[in-house]
Amino acid sequence: MPKVAFLFPGQGAQYVGMGQELSQQSPTFARHFEQASDALGFDLAKLCWEGPEEELKQTANQQPAILTVSVACLSLLTAAGIRPDVVAGLSLGEYSALVAAGVLSFSDAVPLVRKRGTYMQEAVPLGVGGMAAILGMEAAAVDAICAQARQATGAVVEGANYNCPGQIVVSGAVAAVDRVMELVTEAGGKAVKLSVTAPFHSSLLAPAGEMLARTLAEVPLQHAQIPVVANVTADYVLDAAEIRKLAVRQVSSPVRWEESVRRMIADGVDLFIEVGPSRALSGFLKKIDRKLQSFNVEDAASLGKVLDSCGRVC
Repeated sequence: MPKVAFLFPGQGAQYVGMGQELSQQSPTFARHFEQASDALGFDLAKLCWEGPEEELKQTANQQPAILTVSVACLSLLTAAGIRPDVVAGLSLGEYSALVAAGVLSFSDAVPLVRKRGTYMQEAVPLGVGGMAAILGMEAAAVDAICAQARQATGAVVEGANYNCPGQIVVSGAVAAVDRVMELVTEAGGKAVKLSVTAPFHSSLLAPAGEMLARTLAEVPLQHAQIPVVANVTADYVLDAAEIRKLAVRQVSSPVRWEESVRRMIADGVDLFIEVGPSRALSGFLKKIDRKLQSFNVEDAASLGKVLDSCGRVC
């Protein structure tokens, strides 16, 4: 039997139409949209299926939307008897992972991530912060360039997402991010400005963490029933109190995704299933280790492929 990890996507995975097909086919799946809409006070299914895209992309909307689709997909896998040995999620996806691990109830998670999205968006005024993807460079080189840009501009810029070999996202003040992009180009790398509304996972978002801490203090968390690999440490966490602390730190700390995946590989995980919209994490997996066996679940076709394959290997 393989050792299985479920991976959950973060912001940017959303698209208009996500979850609609499975919701039409499965009452269990559809029930998650009903529960989320009740918790949020608006029709989440309508937003996910009809848009408009610009509204779905708003941080406070896309976070509960992606979580709802991810947890609904999770419910179909567990109903089929496919369960993970370990879970992890990229940024927002960590909350889907916490639901999967029994730490956080779905009914609590939906309003929590909406508030998280609001805090993150409001922590830095629009136009002040930005992010860029750096391609084709080692992490140490990117970190060194960030240090040069900070010195040159006197502004914050830091590594925010260490996704996979050759793909690192930096985050910070616009002037410093722009300087990083210039230095990367001069060094022979490639820099792509990201269409985001805040400098996520940078120290500029520390105020959002403070707001989140107050909200989290009122949300019941349980000890994890399944090991969770935390973004902040790239290590396992089970204790509810530690999970609460890490959730606060995560908002303004880099996501150590490549390290997290390598930790799971080192501990014997040999089958990864990306649970939720898009296939970004599956792409990262291939760049980390092309030999890894991976699937994703986001619609009827991908679910069918997993159910068929896991009948042979799970």
